Amino acid sequence: MPAWQRTAIVVAVIVGTVVAARLAERWLTGRRLDPEDATRLRVLRRTLVSTIVFVGVLSALLAIPAVRAIAGGVLASSAVIGLVVGFAAQKTLANAVAGVLIAFSQPLRIGDRVEVGGHTGIVEEIGLTYTFIRLDDHARLVIPNDKLASDTILNASIVSREKVAEITLQIPLSQRLGDVVEALRDETSRDREAEVFVSGLGDSATVTVRAAAAGEEEARSLERELRLRVHERLRVEGIFA
Repeated sequence: MPAWQRTAIVVAVIVGTVVAARLAERWLTGRRLDPEDATRLRVLRRTLVSTIVFVGVLSALLAIPAVRAIAGGVLASSAVIGLVVGFAAQKTLANAVAGVLIAFSQPLRIGDRVEVGGHTGIVEEIGLTYTFIRLDDHARLVIPNDKLASDTILNASIVSREKVAEITLQIPLSQRLGDVVEALRDETSRDREAEVFVSGLGDSATVTVRAAAAGEEEARSLERELRLRVHERLRVEGIFA
């Protein structure tokens, strides 16, 4: 094959690689996502772009006969080369694997406020090998991903969406509070994690009714429903005239 053809192939492969990498990066970044998906896609984007560039450059080099001859010799001694590279890149590979694990298990996400090793800040970037945390004094804490994956992380941003619906009502002290509590426990027996208890005694008794809800809006709706149900049940029991 003439030299100009080999050169043309190398150039075409490199240009194709750059275009493919740019298109992949643009496709993955042109979306508005929640922190979980944004973290996964950030790491996936870097992994995909790095893979495309590596394969593209390797393909371009193999189009050169001299490089192919060297590659044959390298492959012939691949066991030794693999052993050497494995020891040399052990830490880097561990960091890369840990980065992927962090992206998908998500003990922390981009934008989360975390405490790691006594330092507190906002997760700014999760790369393939390092994670960057912006501290409160605006300094950057750079942590290898393998250390981060094995360290204890306090994440103040990951909280359960589950909320508790809670209402209180005043019961005259002349009423038998045990009967009131039992009646309301029966009324809320089908609600998730329901609780009924006397929470205060003064001029009247304060009875608290709680139940779990899927989220904040669901909790507000459940509270409105509980007020009606509790009032109706106490009317039936003769406690409210």
